[in-house]
Amino acid sequence: MTTSSVAAPDAPANSRGGARVAVQKFGTFLSGMVMPNIAIFIAWGIITAFFIETGWTPVGILGGFGETNGVANIGLVGPILTYLIPLAIAIQGGRMIYETRGAVVGSIMTMGVIIGASGTTMILGAMICGPLGAYLIKQIDKIWDGKIKPGFEMLVNNYAAGILGFVLAMIGFFWLAPLFKLIAEGLGAAVNFLVQHSLLPLASVIIEPAKVFFLNNAINHGVLDQLGAQQVQESGKSILFLLEANPGPGLGILLAFTFFGVGIARSTAPGAIIIQFLGGIHEIYFPYVLQKPVLFIAVILGGATGVATNVAFHSGLVAPASPGSIFAVLGSTAKDSFVGVILSVLFSAAVSFAVASFFLIATRKRDMANGGGDMAAAFDKMQATKGRDANAATAGLFGTNAPANEEESEAALGGVGSASATATATRVENVVFACDAGMGSSAMGASVLRNKVKKAGIEGVTVVNKAIANLDGTEDLIITQEELTDRAKQKNPNAQHVSVGNFMNAPQYDQVVDQLKNQ
Repeated sequence: MTTSSVAAPDAPANSRGGARVAVQKFGTFLSGMVMPNIAIFIAWGIITAFFIETGWTPVGILGGFGETNGVANIGLVGPILTYLIPLAIAIQGGRMIYETRGAVVGSIMTMGVIIGASGTTMILGAMICGPLGAYLIKQIDKIWDGKIKPGFEMLVNNYAAGILGFVLAMIGFFWLAPLFKLIAEGLGAAVNFLVQHSLLPLASVIIEPAKVFFLNNAINHGVLDQLGAQQVQESGKSILFLLEANPGPGLGILLAFTFFGVGIARSTAPGAIIIQFLGGIHEIYFPYVLQKPVLFIAVILGGATGVATNVAFHSGLVAPASPGSIFAVLGSTAKDSFVGVILSVLFSAAVSFAVASFFLIATRKRDMANGGGDMAAAFDKMQATKGRDANAATAGLFGTNAPANEEESEAALGGVGSASATATATRVENVVFACDAGMGSSAMGASVLRNKVKKAGIEGVTVVNKAIANLDGTEDLIITQEELTDRAKQKNPNAQHVSVGNFMNAPQYDQVVDQLKNQ
């Protein structure tokens, strides 16, 4: 293969990869503001489920209906949704931009928007104003950084933040609040239109593929949660909480591999079912779909079936189901929605299973002849289908396509299983399994690798899990799912990077352990 023949397809591939990484980073930023505050959503959902007028045990003073001593009850449901949740999101968003100082100014600006848009939940406003206020105070601080006379630092810093907060609160109250309110009402009207015209299942055409490309947290917590919370306040439940969180499509995929898959994929699928369906870590089934892209049809049809079922039964949840475990889903189900929600999970799993089984049976002989149906071999084919060279890490560790050159091998493998000088120059003491949110798949992968390291008797090496956004450059070796490796390299280009396909039983784990033994 000549250099020119390799370079030609790489340009659009890199462009697509760059766009994908950019979308993932933006989505991660949005979900990063919401996910640390999911406990508030859950607590609010429990309060709503029990104490509103149509709840399990209606209590006016808590649910916010009726009167006490002639005064209308405010309750907890409305204030938590109106004030606590947006402010918590704004504080987190501000902290992500400029730590505590950014959180303070961002929350002041958000308060102006909350009050100015009275009657409309300002989660959207919080996700914009929190980071925006933090960014502005960060830029202002740069103006006189290092120029303040000793003894006046606190005076200047406090008044700068206070005055800017005042200005931003006024801007939020008078100008931004009407705009955000209009946008929120428009989004709500669009959702209502889709529901009323039975078009909501079409959302699965976008949501299900986006999930598999690790945008699940961005979609669920960055977009759907805020719209769903508004619906809960209005009607006591929301179907939107189930558009992404339904574990049915993933269950169907894994069941299909359990019965009709081949090789590693078949042997690991039963264990993956427990982690995905009961544990709620949906990322576990993404590599199974990625290895055979035709299965996108299965998850789309399965997801659409689940949505259609919930539309037909008018069912929904009272709070986000996070993680997307069947236990979390049932725990957040509205009192009148158990039949619809349970059927939506079962029907979506059945459709996904049937469609995926059809494709697996149809290609079974070819998969058996092509490397025994090994997940890694199929994964390489998927990479070629996407117009990209097979990832060198997958190639080297699984013995398939060899890297085009030594430089490519070193960059992709980070020395694991290769003869890279860089790999042996730095002692590996800090191993990090990183994923989009720093929970779920990364926690599981880190646990698997940590046990292997412990059994090997290796000491002086820590194995932890982190969100990719929280990588700080101190990591010696970073393990990620292949779709997320590019982002991890941007955060810490000096670390060794290893890409894995199957979180549960990746051969790369053993290669990492061997490297740690030999250093």
